[in-house]
Amino acid sequence: MSELTIDTILLQIFILFFLAKIAGLICERFKVSSVIGEIFAGIIVANTILFQWLGMDLWATMDFDLFQVLAELGVIFLLFAVGLETPFSELRKVGGTATKVAVLGVVLPFMAGLAMFMLIDNNLNEALFIGAAMVATSVGITARVISDMNVTRTLESRIIVGAAVIDDVLGMIVLAIVMGIAVGSSGGILDIALVSIEAVLFVVMVIFLGSILLPKIRRRYAERHRPAEPLQCGERKRLSLSPLPFAIVVCLGLAVLATVAGLAAIIGAFLAGMVFAEFKDKWPCEKDFGPLNDFLVPFFFLHVGLLVDLSSFGNVLGIAIVLTLIAIATKWLGCGLGALKMGRQSANIVGIGMVPRGEVGIIIASIGFTNAFISEDLFSVVVFMSMATTIVAPPLLTWAFRRKMNEDGTCGMPELPSTGNE
Repeated sequence: MSELTIDTILLQIFILFFLAKIAGLICERFKVSSVIGEIFAGIIVANTILFQWLGMDLWATMDFDLFQVLAELGVIFLLFAVGLETPFSELRKVGGTATKVAVLGVVLPFMAGLAMFMLIDNNLNEALFIGAAMVATSVGITARVISDMNVTRTLESRIIVGAAVIDDVLGMIVLAIVMGIAVGSSGGILDIALVSIEAVLFVVMVIFLGSILLPKIRRRYAERHRPAEPLQCGERKRLSLSPLPFAIVVCLGLAVLATVAGLAAIIGAFLAGMVFAEFKDKWPCEKDFGPLNDFLVPFFFLHVGLLVDLSSFGNVLGIAIVLTLIAIATKWLGCGLGALKMGRQSANIVGIGMVPRGEVGIIIASIGFTNAFISEDLFSVVVFMSMATTIVAPPLLTWAFRRKMNEDGTCGMPELPSTGNE
């Protein structure tokens, strides 16, 4: 870090951002989501000597912590923006279906991963962590594809995002249980119960405050107070906080509280977006967040690509491919079954939308690896599975949405018709 200068850091940011946008534009030219291009740009950076052509060992001194921060901010703001399109009042309409999708999308992959690795080497800890990594859903990947296609407000999209929130809560509970079993401490059951209750209470509390209490307080306040009169000539302008900084404060604040509650920061960010969505008539900030996300979000997908070491896959490629196929099939089938009453086309979209594991699966595997519960080879297997599902899902999701659009006669329109309230 001592060798880094601001000039070097700016050059690294420039090159990475430039490559991500070029790769994204190339993919869009061929009607493929720009997510794929941004991920592959990161893979190229991590696995080639391309940038030594600059005449300096630029990446040997690269501060990956900086890019991890940019990546985390990118996915946090992305989920906040998605939350802005998903008010609690709308999410409640699909709550039952989203819950079934999430539960089936957790149970089937976990049991499949557990059974597969118990059969391979009969190591309970390894099998548990592989199963936990398969449970995860990287909502950031799907959210970007949904945003790119301008179908955020469709019924399928709301169910996918709602199920992903529930999925992450269930995933943290599964991880807590797995850690408790692996560590084998005497207080394991109590710790598991406390983590589970804490996580659920946090989500329920934010939903209650944002969906019920705050709107009710706002309505009563509006009834008792008349709108402020226009300023008279020469009167000092009243101080007020514009929507964007207020939204960032709320987003980062709930992201921090989510981590304190044992959840991922993106859960807090998404919930913050849904809270703001209830007040978008007073504090509109969707357009303000657009340029911010245009800059930060590509760093998230670049970082996912930077985590991939292609040379580590050689010894475990066969197992990795089998695990990837099982991971895709179980999520697709489990989540699709949960949404089956919406119709086969919509169930297909929901199933595909829940497939990508992304960074979430890698994070769970890294916890097992750093605590010596899984080997380096198995960590590479999970990385391969996470990346493969991340890369496969966007084009499949784009195909599924377009197929439904064409069959519904809405080809070229930005929204799909809602099939009714759940």
